[in-house]
Amino acid sequence: MSNTGCGQTAGAQAQGLQELNPEEMRLQRTLKRIRHKVVVMSGKGGVGKSTFAVNLAAGLALAGKRVGLIDVDVHGPSVPRLLGLHNARVTIENDYIEPVRWSAGLSVMSLGFLLPDMDQAVVWRGPVKMGFIRQLLADVVWGDLDYLIADCPPGTGDEPLSVLQLLGADAQGLIVTTPQAVAVDDVRRSISFCRDLGNPVLGLVENMSGIACPQCGHLEALFGKGGGKDLAEETGVPFLGAVPLDPQVVRSGDKGLVFVQARPEAAAAQAVMHVVQTVLALSENDRPQAPSLHGPVTVAVTAAGGTLCRHAGYCEEIILAQADGKSRQVQEVRTVPAPADSTTLPEWLAGQGVNVLITGGLSAEMENRLRREGITWVTGAPDCPPQEAVSAWLEGRLTAG
Repeated sequence: MSNTGCGQTAGAQAQGLQELNPEEMRLQRTLKRIRHKVVVMSGKGGVGKSTFAVNLAAGLALAGKRVGLIDVDVHGPSVPRLLGLHNARVTIENDYIEPVRWSAGLSVMSLGFLLPDMDQAVVWRGPVKMGFIRQLLADVVWGDLDYLIADCPPGTGDEPLSVLQLLGADAQGLIVTTPQAVAVDDVRRSISFCRDLGNPVLGLVENMSGIACPQCGHLEALFGKGGGKDLAEETGVPFLGAVPLDPQVVRSGDKGLVFVQARPEAAAAQAVMHVVQTVLALSENDRPQAPSLHGPVTVAVTAAGGTLCRHAGYCEEIILAQADGKSRQVQEVRTVPAPADSTTLPEWLAGQGVNVLITGGLSAEMENRLRREGITWVTGAPDCPPQEAVSAWLEGRLTAG
């Protein structure tokens, strides 16, 4: 469905929804009831990604959020065992699937709940996997969720590709690595994978970040030190935190006990809960607060050929509009050439006193830099004259996605 103007009506949106096939309508209805979608992934196997995803989902639920956890690893679904739900089975009524409840705040869905024999090998090609993942999203009664956490198998293959494409451009990647260089090299590809698909990276977690001696408390860096944090700084993604290695995490997972609940006093559990709080802060306040509309505001629009540009990195000129927030009227508009180096756009805009950027699309790195400059951004704006986009934003009728 494409936007034909800066103020698409509710009737036009409803008509577009009716044009979708029934299967797509079911998927879109499900997604509209999910506030935040987080895809936990890693380019490297053996980094503790599934264990972290389970503890992240449980930690969010313990923080009072409504959480869904979807296990999209069709060849090795480990989430049921990690949650102590490996004997659970789902209920199917009228072609809809009820997820398994771990707690009042956490619902879970995995292929492991549907297999008659857990020792049975699943031999599926890509299209079948995508169809199944679509079913996990569209046919499961998730209800209203604050967070949907998707646990992907390692790499950048069918499963992470399918889940990001189905969840949409607002789904965020959460990348898990261990400190050593061999893992960091593979994980770097996961970051570029998200960016190539147009999905933002919520942040990076360094798992197995040293192990504390049980006798003296000395932290031994078994797999090196600081690789995750260095990669986050190199790629411009938020570093969410480091989680130390604790043998009790493995033992708890084998017993189906979630570590953040079973051993909340442990250093590893506290580190995971620190990541949970960071995720809450980033997702609930993902962008700087919109400037007050009771005073002056400077709005920038990326443009090319006299119309709003599809991506900030390819704009030819910047339209700068001075507006009065109280009257919501544009007072002055001027057009200036875009900076020669598009990567300097956030700092250039800050130098112009810009409060809000309206554009078609942004890279995750540019979003992070805009955030640091305190600039609010609006992405997914439709093709239209830039001044019309500014007026539509001021009046609260700008259609963006």
